[in-house]
Amino acid sequence: MKCTRCKATAVVALPSHHAGFCPDCFKDFFTRQVEKGIRRQQLFTPEDNILVAISGGKDSLALMLELARLEYRVTGLHIDLGIPNSSEAARSVVEQFCDKHGLKLIVKEMAAEGLAIPDVKKRLNRPICSACGKIKRYYFNKVALDGGFTALATGHNLDDEIARLFSNVLRWDAAYLADQGPYLPATGGFAKKVKPFWRLSEFETANYAFLQGIEYHTAPCPYSKGASFTMHKRLWADLEEEMPGRKLDFYRGFLAEGRAHFATVKEEEGEKLAPCSDCGYPTSAGTCGVCRIKRAVAGIEAPEAAE
Repeated sequence: MKCTRCKATAVVALPSHHAGFCPDCFKDFFTRQVEKGIRRQQLFTPEDNILVAISGGKDSLALMLELARLEYRVTGLHIDLGIPNSSEAARSVVEQFCDKHGLKLIVKEMAAEGLAIPDVKKRLNRPICSACGKIKRYYFNKVALDGGFTALATGHNLDDEIARLFSNVLRWDAAYLADQGPYLPATGGFAKKVKPFWRLSEFETANYAFLQGIEYHTAPCPYSKGASFTMHKRLWADLEEEMPGRKLDFYRGFLAEGRAHFATVKEEEGEKLAPCSDCGYPTSAGTCGVCRIKRAVAGIEAPEAAE
């Protein structure tokens, strides 16, 4: 197969774009997709001070590198979850990556916050993934606001967004559908959130990481077995193989036609938020979910109350 642009030997085939690329042209294609995603959704400008959540996986590291090369002002944030035989390896990858490329990094240790994930898992009577996600989102937002950052960027790719959208549609969860998208503006107590990789598939980010020589953490979380998103991604992968381009078409269609409807429903039916009595984080309850989890881990509150 020949490269669509320069006619050299192609190393990456992209049926969804009816194209194939050599290494250099694929990197150019990747950058153009990122720039197009930023521009079309008006995610941020060069004046923004961007906090990038980096887990150690290929997507977040690729995002950090690409935004830095596009000369945006970026600082990485890594959440050390305190999971034995997992968190230490992920943190090491992140620290080495940032040292190699001269990138600024903030590390937040959950053990120091009384929220090491193994301790949380012992105390809660529900799947740990939802609590872990809640804790990470809380500290992403807190560090962004406390540090004066004007945007919080995550490495969610098209496959991640499609899996989440599909899950929310299956439940017809209007509140989550209203917030789904590559851009969420800053509101009282919440930082602006952006997803610059929304146009790029996991396959494309994996190829970018490989061609850029990015060494990333590959071991799955030991607590993630059976996560529903994995099954949803497999279903959409099969559909994409039969109908190339369907994922991006479906997601763009939702952004253009569906999201505004659910945003209206949320405005009409949404819960009123007020500052958490412990930490000031916006919540519909007196005490936010993370503070309740922290109380449960400390033995101050019953596990059921933290759910």
